[in-house]
Amino acid sequence: MDVRIQSIHFDASEQLQAFIQKKVVKLGKFYDDITRVEIALKVVKPETAVNKEAGVQVIVPNGEFYATKTCDTFEEAVDLCLEALSKQLVKHKEKQRSK
Repeated sequence: MDVRIQSIHFDASEQLQAFIQKKVVKLGKFYDDITRVEIALKVVKPETAVNKEAGVQVIVPNGEFYATKTCDTFEEAVDLCLEALSKQLVKHKEKQRSK
């Protein structure tokens, strides 16, 4: 699984990147054949409280899934995205099994 982290208009800390790597690996439990995971992090309107946006795209053979969330922290946003994506992956896996 290839993980790419893109931080737009800021530099993501090593801590944040390690956190994301650790969380993304857990997606493997929900779907075996994940090709690539792309994470885009950006700060939206810095003067507001809820301004950290994370967009996560999971690419699998024959499909791709995407989730985006805006929260107080990047960790929280990534967590929520991965939660949503895990549900999408499980649903996709069940659809494939029923074929």
